[in-house]
Amino acid sequence: MEVATVVDLGRSALWAIVLISSPLLLVALGVGLFIGVIQAATSINEATLSFIPKLAAMGATLAIFGSWQLVMLVDYTKDIYKRIPALFS
Repeated sequence: MEVATVVDLGRSALWAIVLISSPLLLVALGVGLFIGVIQAATSINEATLSFIPKLAAMGATLAIFGSWQLVMLVDYTKDIYKRIPALFS
């Protein structure tokens, strides 16, 4: 197996991870930031206050983007399986 092939496999794996996880991470960041601003404005210092809104937002995000994420993961897996014969020849 050549170094270029390994680098390409690693690059495609990292890109798949970024694409699949970015909707959830961005929503969690946005909701956490919004709740943090609300807490700072109202001087409420409760660490668990942001948990329920984040959980609800993540559930909604999974409901919206979950099928797309699964399609991306299945396509990536199919691509990896298609590359197996070329890796060992």
